[in-house]
Amino acid sequence: MNVDRIEGNARVAGGKIEEGLGRATGDVKSQVEGAVKQAAGAAQDIYGQVRDTAGDAAAAVRRQAGGLEEMIRENVEARPYTAVAVALAVGWLVGRLGRSY
Repeated sequence: MNVDRIEGNARVAGGKIEEGLGRATGDVKSQVEGAVKQAAGAAQDIYGQVRDTAGDAAAAVRRQAGGLEEMIRENVEARPYTAVAVALAVGWLVGRLGRSY
């Protein structure tokens, strides 16, 4: 949970209190301001959720990339001739794709 989510939830709670007090006193302006604060808080909370999700996704990609790099390194060290053959084959295919007939 990040700062945006905490502040957003605090705004929603404050807006609910202000709206409730406005209803109790019959003050329409307080009711409207409370509803606006709730909407702003909800938007900020959603923004915080998106940031959290994006951060989690980026961390997962970094973990996967690190695992892939380690797997490739282990295969190259264990089977250097196979790695060279694969690299030559990929280079040959890329070269063939670049030719125009």
